[in-house]
Amino acid sequence: MRLLTSHIPGPMFALLAAEIALITFVYLGTVFVFLDVSPEVWLFYDDGISRLAVLVLGIVLGLHFHDLYGKLRIRSLFELFQQVCVVIGLAFLIQALLSYVAPELQFPRTMMLFGSAILLVAIPSWRWAYSGYVARGLVAERVLFLGCNPIASQVAGRIRERPEFGMSVIGFVDDASPAEAPGSPDRIGLLSEFKDIVARTRPDRIVIGMTERRSRLPVLDLLDIGFSGIRIEDAATAFEWAFGRIPTTELRPSQLIFTRELGPRPSTVKLQSAYSWLFALAGFTLTLPVMMLVAVLIKLTSRGPVLYRQERVGRNGRCFQLLKFRSMRVDAEARTGAVWARPNDPRVTLLGGWLRKLRLDELPQFINVLKGDMSLVGPRPERPEFVKTLSEKIPFYPQRHCIKPGITGWAQINHKYGDSIEDTIAKLEYDLYYIKNMSLTLDAYVVFQTIKVVLLSRGGQ
Repeated sequence: MRLLTSHIPGPMFALLAAEIALITFVYLGTVFVFLDVSPEVWLFYDDGISRLAVLVLGIVLGLHFHDLYGKLRIRSLFELFQQVCVVIGLAFLIQALLSYVAPELQFPRTMMLFGSAILLVAIPSWRWAYSGYVARGLVAERVLFLGCNPIASQVAGRIRERPEFGMSVIGFVDDASPAEAPGSPDRIGLLSEFKDIVARTRPDRIVIGMTERRSRLPVLDLLDIGFSGIRIEDAATAFEWAFGRIPTTELRPSQLIFTRELGPRPSTVKLQSAYSWLFALAGFTLTLPVMMLVAVLIKLTSRGPVLYRQERVGRNGRCFQLLKFRSMRVDAEARTGAVWARPNDPRVTLLGGWLRKLRLDELPQFINVLKGDMSLVGPRPERPEFVKTLSEKIPFYPQRHCIKPGITGWAQINHKYGDSIEDTIAKLEYDLYYIKNMSLTLDAYVVFQTIKVVLLSRGGQ
């Protein structure tokens, strides 16, 4: 349940469940209308349930790969219709493929045609109505901000742009001027009026975002309000659930020293090592033919070794040799030394560009997992030259090495590739969030999202 509540907002999960039911109902309805034999016979004695399940699963995955379960807000009904058309088209292609490889799982053509025509209208209409209902009527929590520092302002903006959170912003209470940032809530009163404002607005949650709290925070009022049942939390905590990362600007060393909340649980680390090893063994075995083909192509298209070995920093700062298929020229860093990869990198070979785009250059890292240097999911390992520099410039950067690095990670599926200090800080915040919340369900979610990233060739470098 933690996966559902922490990483998939309730309204989005309800949307997913409702659309599975809608798609199933539409195609099942065509069975009752057009089938000559009894629908019960077709469902239970002619693999009807399997045929229907394959079709529904294919369409739902198509919607997922088009990011239609990422955000609830609809920018354009016409764009949504186009996306649904593409998804339905892909479903027809899958059905055509099944006619050759597994005809017993192919959905009847007439019912497929009529059911798809209905869905082209039903899914966009349903989505438009549902998003409007959630935005206007399904606001489960009213949030009041006590203070409006930059972190609280970002949280307020996030709530307003993501109706699937099921929240609305009442405003903020403070004597200071509001933070100048998009989405900053309106000031509705001063600190001296705080208790009266709470009684009048009846918030479900209070987020404390005061820049200066000493002698200004209404502690006694907050104690009374907290005991009355209203949830009270710090802006940094709200930022964590709103953005899926921990704000390093609000993180203090005392939080790391006097609490074990941010550190990984030893039992979770051991469990992750076990299933990462098993997954890597299966992955290496299944992809061995592909890796052999890639090795041959590298040898035929450029001089030099097939594998590229590079020193990276692993758990507790211990260095190891990361394995990748070579995608650059042999002399790529002879003149420049260690530098970050960049878009349209001239050092990359023609084949290497495709290997990176399809993530095939990462396949040898299954060996690193089998050797125990890496895990399936975790912070991406960085080169020692960069780690030394980044540790001096970015607070808490060394703390990301408290667990094994991963082939993929929470930062990789949530943040675009970047080669700046700002991008590195953002990815560190995602890494700290992952370390704090690492679990089997979170790893499964990251792997599932990584599959979408790979198939859509996003951010490969």
